[in-house]
Amino acid sequence: MDTNNYNFNKRFDWPLTTILIIFLGVSVLAIASAQTSGQYGINFIPKQIINYAIFAVIVAFVMYFDPDQYKKMAWPLYGFGILLLVALVIIPTSTGLTVETNGAKSWFQTPIGNIQPAEFMKTFYILASAFLISKHNENYQIKTIKSDLLLLGKICLTLAIPLGFIMMQPDLGSALVFFAITAALVIVAGVTWKIILPLFGGAVVVGGSLLWMALYMQDFLEKTFGFQPYQFARIYSWINPYEYATSDGYHLITSLNAIGSGEVFGKGFMAREVYVAENHTDFIFAVIGEEWGFIGASAVICLYFLLIYHLTKMTLLLKDPFCTYVCAGIIAMITFHVFENIGMTIQLLPITGIPLPFISYGGSSMMGNALAIGLVYSMKFHYRTYMFTTNDPDDE
Repeated sequence: MDTNNYNFNKRFDWPLTTILIIFLGVSVLAIASAQTSGQYGINFIPKQIINYAIFAVIVAFVMYFDPDQYKKMAWPLYGFGILLLVALVIIPTSTGLTVETNGAKSWFQTPIGNIQPAEFMKTFYILASAFLISKHNENYQIKTIKSDLLLLGKICLTLAIPLGFIMMQPDLGSALVFFAITAALVIVAGVTWKIILPLFGGAVVVGGSLLWMALYMQDFLEKTFGFQPYQFARIYSWINPYEYATSDGYHLITSLNAIGSGEVFGKGFMAREVYVAENHTDFIFAVIGEEWGFIGASAVICLYFLLIYHLTKMTLLLKDPFCTYVCAGIIAMITFHVFENIGMTIQLLPITGIPLPFISYGGSSMMGNALAIGLVYSMKFHYRTYMFTTNDPDDE
């Protein structure tokens, strides 16, 4: 028996690879149908296949390094991500290096396409926070209220820097992802519930207050916090889209009509009748709902549940705290992306422009997810060597 091949097969995450291949198939089918409306006059299928090829290369590259090396690279990568965000803010669009779309300057313009630094910063932030938490817990093995508050202060400072630059773009969708990642990391870090409950309760109160002020105190939010009119419009059109049917509510109404018209079994592949803008990116779930109906949309959601379940199962088997925190942050990131994207297409949540992971067309999103998934592969692949044991997560 070839020992090297045996070890590779045992250490490589084949179930995760199978799930991702299925996502590739779903993505290609959904994009193929979405582009029949001809709103861009471009064939996105070859581009998405290239995106997946780049995805595979990035995953293979990231998987090559072991967790010890990522511990050393955590802060340098975090600093690199901050530099990208700073450059995005200070470089004017007149240079042709940055792009502003819908009031948000969130992309660099490059020869290979537009690149969104926030997508990469999410993973860099997870690495830095995981390293910070693991080191803190090593130094404070006996937990107290004081040590937990100190840890929260460190996490908040690590979050505040990228979050500030992201809000300057402004990019509310990415900011919410960072909050979701942070919430998950705070929970798995072992912070006492005596702190977590008041903290999360306060966050709910603040969120509710901001929503109330968005409805009744718009001028105050604009002058004090710099909120933009289009952000208020998204709130109003979310609550009552039909009142804004010809403007900000148009996307949500068409999405609801498309998904609703699919009923139980859908209209069939490429049998769409409802025009939905951005249906190959942010609103690709509307295409799935219309053509494949409740059954097909539920199958896609179940596929995401399978992905999250697999990642969670693997995370629970890892013994190194740093690896656990990294995987927990990645799970939170993917879960929030899925919840927000699907939620906004069915009026459960406001529209924020977050793509559906592994299905929506988009280079930056795919590359950002590749970094994250590559880390998961790395944690699994290097598990034996890193833990100096013959145990394997698959053998547990």
